Amino acid sequence: MRDLSPDDRPREKLWQHGVSALGDNELVALVIGHGSRTAGALAVANDLLARFGGLHGLVPCVAEDLACIAGIGSARAAQIVAAVELGRRTMVPRPSERLRIQYPRDAASYLMPRFGSRLNEQFGVLLLDSKHRVMRTAVIVAGTQNTTIVEPRDVYREAALGGASAIVVFHNHPSGDPKPSVEDVDLTERLAAAGVLMGIELADHIIIGDMNYWSFKEAGQL
Repeated sequence: MRDLSPDDRPREKLWQHGVSALGDNELVALVIGHGSRTAGALAVANDLLARFGGLHGLVPCVAEDLACIAGIGSARAAQIVAAVELGRRTMVPRPSERLRIQYPRDAASYLMPRFGSRLNEQFGVLLLDSKHRVMRTAVIVAGTQNTTIVEPRDVYREAALGGASAIVVFHNHPSGDPKPSVEDVDLTERLAAAGVLMGIELADHIIIGDMNYWSFKEAGQL
């Protein structure tokens, strides 16, 4: 970045104009800190973003994915993964705050930072008290890139042991498309029927996609 004029260098630009003035590549360059012997930090950042399809493409990456990029290596890969995780955690409500799930978007906003952009499908349950406040979240099963196998008894066993009055079940679609499959619809119907027998309300089934979601409640299917 020595070849850039002082006004165009990311660090100086941040101090003069604020962090919002920086592009994605400049922010990544600041996280990287230094380039390699053959390329500056900004060039390395550009290569990295091009390889993974932009900033959002870095979200599901692990350090091993990034370390193979020329100029990154293990230390800088760890820095980038840590920076992405910090951003993810800022979207998560503080532990002291007990979120009340009043609408499907409340549950989706709570779950997407935690379970969105996963490479493998995970199915879990959000345990709610009698006022629909979040008690805790539990992953019931983690599967492959395409599917998980879930049984209602496993879901309601977790809910009963946790003393939940209601639950929101959820799973992610690694493809990024939250549209439910035939199997998702069938499972939701079975879970709703089991909830009636158990006396534990199935408040919603949320499918998490790529920064979007599907709610069976919103769709009028629950």
